Amino acid sequence: MKTSISLYEFTKLFPDERAARLHIESVRWNGQPTCPKCKATSRIQTRKVEGYYRCLACKFDFTVRTGTIFERSHIPLDKWLYTMYLINTARKGISSLQLAQELGITQKSAWFLLQRIREACSNKNDDDDDFLGGIVEADEVYIGGKETNKHESKKLKAGRGTVGKTAVFGMRERGGKVFAKVVAGTSAGVIQKVIRTKLKPGSTLCTDEHGSYVGMSQYEHKVVRHSAKQFVDGMAHTNGMESVWAVLKRGFYGVYHSFSVKHMQRYVDEFMFRLNEGKCANYTMDRIDALLGRVAGNRITYADLITLS
Repeated sequence: MKTSISLYEFTKLFPDERAARLHIESVRWNGQPTCPKCKATSRIQTRKVEGYYRCLACKFDFTVRTGTIFERSHIPLDKWLYTMYLINTARKGISSLQLAQELGITQKSAWFLLQRIREACSNKNDDDDDFLGGIVEADEVYIGGKETNKHESKKLKAGRGTVGKTAVFGMRERGGKVFAKVVAGTSAGVIQKVIRTKLKPGSTLCTDEHGSYVGMSQYEHKVVRHSAKQFVDGMAHTNGMESVWAVLKRGFYGVYHSFSVKHMQRYVDEFMFRLNEGKCANYTMDRIDALLGRVAGNRITYADLITLS
């Protein structure tokens, strides 16, 4: 069964904004326009301008953009959908500079568009109940430029290794989902709090010998000792999680070159989305529709983005 759509096929499916709008409406409303304010479906009036609706129950005017990452954007919906296609098919991501050239918009607009889509990739609404289980690999990585490669004025001059880098902790369920989170450090308190939040008790936890994993009695803990050149011990290894970090680093070095610390979680969320709902084994339109299913309630403004601490 064919799982991919070529760029040529995609542009044939969505040649203009109307085609893109109708598809987004079908995904968001399943054929029945729904008021984003009062959630009514039975008293929706179609306005004179196509794509505009009024809820007669609460007198609210809306479009498919209302309450989503598309709201108040002047970028046509077919360009939004095209960007979602690129995000889902570019394994290591796409830079705002390249996207600006692809869409014929400014780099600033392309960056804002990408950040809003990454905000949707986060799927925050699932954080409280989307647990991992079974055999789960856990590992940590540090993302950032090397001290030796930095301009003299930007060097921290505090040593090498992890200096000036940001820690990211991740877990990968064997045959299942991947989870990753930017963390303040890799101490036992930080790491174990994340694990308890995301991992079901009784699961098998596979890690390296890092001291932060010591004392997790609610899990069956399997350890591989990388310092002793041991990378697999029966079913215990972290190779799956390390392959996730490899893809993330290739995107960092090869496409983006730098992640701003305050926006790094969004970049991480984008990569995790591609490894979960957006994985290549899924049909291309299913991947795009999975992303469209997250656009409501995840809007972020430009002012929010540039003032984040």
